[in-house]
Order: sequence, then structure tokens, then C-alpha cells
Amino acid sequence: MDEKASASRLPERDRPWVMRTYAGHSSAAATNALFRRNLAKGQTGLSVAFDLPTQTGYDPDHELAAGEVGRVGVPVAHLGDMRALFDGIPLAEMNTSMTINAPAMWLLALYGTVGLEQDAELARCAGTTQNDIIKEYLSRGTYIFPPAASLRLTADVVAYTLREMPRWNPVNICSYHLQEAGATPVQEVGFALATAVAVLDAVRDSGQVPAERMGDVVQRISFFVNAGVRFVEEIAKMRAFGVLWDEITRDRYGVTEPKQRRFRYGVQVNSLGLTEAQPENNIQRIVLEMLGVTMSRDARARAVQLPAWNEALGLPRPWDQQWSLRMQQVLAYESDLLEYPDIFAGSHVMTALVDEIVTGARVELDKVLELGGVVAAVETGYLKSALVASLAERRRRMESGADVVVGVNRYVETEPSPLTAAGAEAVEQVDPAVEAAAVDDVRRWRAERDDAAADAALTRLRADAATTTNLMPATLECVRAGVTTGEWAGALRQVFGEYRAPTGLAGGVGTGGDPGLVAVRERVTATARELGSGRLRLLVGKPGLDGHSNGAEQIAVRARDAGFEVVYQGIRLTAGQIVAAAIQEDVDLVGLSVLSGSHLAAVPAVLDGLRAAGRADLPVVVGGIIPAGDAEALQAAGVARVFTPKDFALTTIIDDLVTVIRQANSLP
Repeated sequence: MDEKASASRLPERDRPWVMRTYAGHSSAAATNALFRRNLAKGQTGLSVAFDLPTQTGYDPDHELAAGEVGRVGVPVAHLGDMRALFDGIPLAEMNTSMTINAPAMWLLALYGTVGLEQDAELARCAGTTQNDIIKEYLSRGTYIFPPAASLRLTADVVAYTLREMPRWNPVNICSYHLQEAGATPVQEVGFALATAVAVLDAVRDSGQVPAERMGDVVQRISFFVNAGVRFVEEIAKMRAFGVLWDEITRDRYGVTEPKQRRFRYGVQVNSLGLTEAQPENNIQRIVLEMLGVTMSRDARARAVQLPAWNEALGLPRPWDQQWSLRMQQVLAYESDLLEYPDIFAGSHVMTALVDEIVTGARVELDKVLELGGVVAAVETGYLKSALVASLAERRRRMESGADVVVGVNRYVETEPSPLTAAGAEAVEQVDPAVEAAAVDDVRRWRAERDDAAADAALTRLRADAATTTNLMPATLECVRAGVTTGEWAGALRQVFGEYRAPTGLAGGVGTGGDPGLVAVRERVTATARELGSGRLRLLVGKPGLDGHSNGAEQIAVRARDAGFEVVYQGIRLTAGQIVAAAIQEDVDLVGLSVLSGSHLAAVPAVLDGLRAAGRADLPVVVGGIIPAGDAEALQAAGVARVFTPKDFALTTIIDDLVTVIRQANSLP
């Protein structure tokens, strides 16, 4: 190689990013075994997935937890579970990311307590609590408390870790879920930075951190981003994030040290963009998305976790996760990516694209700040409406074919896939006995603890929550006294109240240019006339704790555009609440959306409730990530139709809903 080519290389190869696998299911002991296997395969950090009851502050024996325990993550109901989760894993030597938001303070207290039991110095413990509550109101739906109270908890965690755990990232601002909810790159950057401003303002205004230490706070703020398949645009987005973060932290918070202003982020590439149809295509999608956050040295991710090829089908198996880990290892160790300076430096194309995103994101950020900040923008419904509208436009482009999705709306002819030939064996199966075991365990834990100590700790927690006292000391006392996840969250619910976030449907826009919608509108109008009602009425319900509402909202928007009157009360409803709403609103059809895998428990509960209420005649349809065998079981139980991610054409789905109503009412 000539001297000029040699001079273009780095003097020493870069160290790879932290490699993680998002993992957790069934029980703490089973997840611990999975962690150990993944670490033995070369994984360099842990990323803990918690189940929905844990994320939303419920114990396994709560009514809303039915069917959800251990499905999308590991249940952690008390200190004993956290001990089992990290048994034999030295926390002082580990970099652990925990995807936990509303109860982030609680899980960090459990983690730190287990670390101390291992004789680990808290000051040495490294990792991240996701702890970005704003995006929960907009996309994931695992919020508990109102926004202001939630930000107070975040600020308390930041102040605590600054003193006791200086290597810990106390908050992980998530643009990942904004993109899944419909955000354009400009919206993703602008809205995420508005959230970061809200967190930093809350910390600054709490009086817990001296002004001269705001630089220390800023350097521990990390981001968690999404990378889509348009990887050139994703590279520009990450560089734009860095430009604006440097600007905001310097000008708004007076951070003068450039190292403290560096944009630090981890990434999981786009899971919702993976397809059920021809799932083998997901492999190349994942690789391209990984390149978007690793190719640019100046904007490279600090940590990467990749989904598995079969996540649109169900829960990945250990082998599937291993495949995703090996993708990272091949890129980091076999390719020459880490041998060069930033390969986009001086690129006119990249500079122009970055400038375009920076300019647009500044406009979005300023708009949110003019509304009074991100909390006000959540409470007024502005942010949610903007995301619903953007996602509707994205869906319109895909349905029209303007955006090509290989194997879905083009090139759909395919050979049978050997990857899915095993049927249900192609995904991890959660033993139904897991939930019963977790219920027994939490009841035994409560029976064996010192109730007086637990009651005293909860009394202190409620008292401190009613003041401006930092809640971490009271939370740590709750951990040591044997308080459970549900009890900790329940005590704060009593003080802060619960919150119902805006659905965003009021501002949702549909597809006025869809020619097929005209014919569907005519069918809706004719069917309503034949039934003697003014309009057909559709109830869209989200049973259980699954908060991923994007699909349900898009169905609601399209049904409304087709002439339906839509009843949608948001997420996290019991079967009883859905049945009561269906009867009270006198709907013609109930549509249930379940993406957490709890459909075999949640859907029959609604069907049973309708029968008990004398409305067995009311048709029910279901949408979600539902394996073929489960779909057959649901239809045998009385479900009229089952829709899965392969059913991407929303207008066709709405037309099918009209057919279901006509069949249920014996109309031709």
C-alpha cells in the first residue's frame, strides 16, 4: 500500500462499540441463564427487557397483569427477583442497560442494592436506566404518573446518581420510539431534544445540582435512537443530533468543556420495520440499519443491540439472538470499518443533508418550546397528533407503492422459507406456568417479609412524595424492607395520581387520495342504512398492558375516514372496561389490538365478558403479532377475523370489517 493510502488510516484501530442483546423473558432465573450464555458468546454488555407489569408498576397477581407476565421481558417484583436476575454476574464489571421508564427509580434502587450485596462499589457501576417518560405518552404507553410528577422522579434519579453512581447514565432520551410512532428524521431529532431540554431544565430547577456541575449532568445524559433502513439519511440524522446537542448544551446550560457536550447514544435498529412476510429479508434490513449508526466515526453509537430476524413473528430464541450478535462481531472484527477516520468528512452530500435536518429540527424544537415545553406539548396533544399524522402519511406511501417494502408490496412471489418451516418452533414459547409461578412467588415474598417494616417504608415514601424531597432514599428503604414493585408504584399513584395520555386521533389525518376508500365509504353508508342506524360504530380496544398503540390508532383513523364512528379510549384497559364500553356505546364491532403476545388470555376474556352481558352476537376482530396456530385458536373461540403485520393495506382491512358486520347481521 502506498504512503498516501497508509496516511488515511488511523494510527490504531478503534475499539468496538458495546455489543448488547435485548433480552429477558419468563423468569429471573431463566433470564440469568440467557445472560450468561450471551456473555460467553462475546456480548460485552447487558440490555434488560422487563415485562409489561414491571414496566407499568404492577405485581404479577394484579388483574391487569393477567396474560402479560414474562412475555415481553423478565418480571421483577421485588429484591429477590433482582438477586436471581444477576446471580453470579459481577455488577461492578458489567455495563447494564435497563429499559425501564416510569419505575426507573425503583429498578435502579433494586440494582444498586444487589450491587452492594455483591460488595460492588456503586461508584464503579456503569450502565443506563432508560428513564425517558415523555416518549411513553407518545408511543410505548408504559407511563404511570402525570408528566410533571414523572419528570420529578427523573430529576431525583439524576441528582442521586451524580452523587453516588457517577459512571451511571441516569436517563436515556429515546428517539427510538418516536420513529416507530411515525416521526420523520426532523421530528425525531426535534422532539427528542425537546425532551432532553425538559429533563435538564427539571434537574437545574430542582435546586439539587449546583450550577457549576451542570456539565457533569450533561455528560451523563445519553440517547437511545432508532436506525431505519434509509441508512444514508440515518447517518446524517446522527450527525445532526451531535451538532444540535453541542449547541444546546453550550448555549442553554453554559457547558464550556467540549468533551462534556459530546452526543452519546446507544441504538437498537428498527424492529417495527421488520416484516412477517418473507422474514429472511429482515437480515439485510438489520445489517443496513446497523451501518447507519456505525459507518460515521464522528457520530458512531457507543452501544448497539440488534433485533432478531423473526421479531415480527414472535419472541426470538437464543439462537436468533446469537445471529444478531454475530452480525455485529463480523462488522467490528472482520471488516476494516474501525481502521479509518470519519469517511464522510468533507462530503458535500452529507453536509447538505445534515444541514437540512438541523434546520428542520430547530424549527420543531422552537415550536415545542413556544408551546411551553415538551410537557405542555404532550398535555395539549400536539406531539401525539403530529406523530399520528406522520405515521398516516408513511402508511399512505407504502400502501400506494411509493415506498417499496420488498416481499410486502412488491416482489411478493416467494419460495417457502426454511427458516419458518418449523412453524411455532421458529420463535420462543413462554410456558403458561410461568405466570402462575410468579404469582405464587410474589405472594410468598409478601407473606415472609416484615410487614411492619414494609408499611413504615411505604408511609415514608408517600410522605416524601408529598414534598419536594428526593425520593431515592425512601425508595431504597422500600427495597430493603421487601416492598414489591406494585406496592412502590401504588404508593406513588396515591400521591401523584394516574394519567391518561391524549390519543392523537383528533388531529390524525387519513388518506384522502386513496381511491379504494370511496367504495368502502359507500359500503359503510349502505350498511348503516340497512341496519337502521345513523353510522356504523367501531370500538377499538387495547386490552391488558400492551401500550404499542400505533397500529390501533391508524386503524381508528382509517375507519373514521371511511365513515365509521370510532370509539377509542386509549391503552391499558381491562376486559370488563372494554365490554362495558361496547355495550354502553352500542357498537357494531369490537376490534382488539394486542402486540405483547397475551392474545390467548386477553381476547377470550373479552369474548367471555360479552357472552355474560348477553352480547355474544357482537362480532370481535383481533390484530397483532399472532402466530398462525394462535390465530386458529382465536377463531375457534369466536373471533371473526385475525389480522397480522402482513395485512398492511388498511383500506382493505376496513372493507373486511364492513363484511364482518354484514355477516354478523345476516346482510347479503
